[in-house]
Amino acid sequence: MPPIPGSGLAKGLAVTLRTMTKKTVTAQYPDTQPELPPRSRGVIGLFEENCTVCMLCARECPDWCIYIDSHKETVPPAAPGGRERSRNVLDRFAIDFSLCMYCGICIEVCPFDALFWSPEFEYAETDIHELTHERDKLREWMWTVPEPPALDPGAEEPKEIAAARKTADKLAAQQAQQAQQAQQAQQSEEGGTP
Repeated sequence: MPPIPGSGLAKGLAVTLRTMTKKTVTAQYPDTQPELPPRSRGVIGLFEENCTVCMLCARECPDWCIYIDSHKETVPPAAPGGRERSRNVLDRFAIDFSLCMYCGICIEVCPFDALFWSPEFEYAETDIHELTHERDKLREWMWTVPEPPALDPGAEEPKEIAAARKTADKLAAQQAQQAQQAQQAQQSEEGGTP
């Protein structure tokens, strides 16, 4: 049976009339902020205190968009008779977001947890040179980093925490034993003196 002429038009108008009566689902972006997924990649934040200037992030970056400058400082010995140590001091840490492809390799390879994803995505600029964020700007982004998700209550305890708890329990038992021995010694001295 051949199609009825105009049936396609009728179906299209039916869809149009059906959607006209429904509430719109368009997000009014500037007025209402979108609900972002918990692990969304917006901008990279720097926790400067954890950075040891190991340069792993800059070396592993496929776009070469991380710029790090540092100098060495001599640290006096911690104990008398010790030797002086040298440590790297961060002078410049910058990320050029006009080059960054948001792969997250720099965050993954950082052994000291100095880089984090922030869900902030509103940092457009009119000049491309302003997309190079220096360490002060990266530090500001750090305050927008969400807390990590809570651990699964049914998960196994991390081995580091278990080892630390075992050591703490052993130390507490030793201290309790020493306190008990000191108390017994004090009682024997008090009981032995007339």
